[in-house]
Amino acid sequence: MANYKTCMECGNELLADDIAIHRKLVNRNADEFFCIGCLAEKLGSSRERIEELIAYYRATGKCTLFV
Repeated sequence: MANYKTCMECGNELLADDIAIHRKLVNRNADEFFCIGCLAEKLGSSRERIEELIAYYRATGKCTLFV
């Protein structure tokens, strides 16, 4: 069953950016998601870097996940 409401790691509420960046970086067809913090940890990155990527994708307008 799809879970679009809470992070599958920590249980925090998900926002649209959490879902979009998970789909962009992990699996376009995902139906369970990590919040930005947990995603950064899983990818060995920082929350700030993930947020920079979100801003980049939104600014370029080339990714339909961030419109």
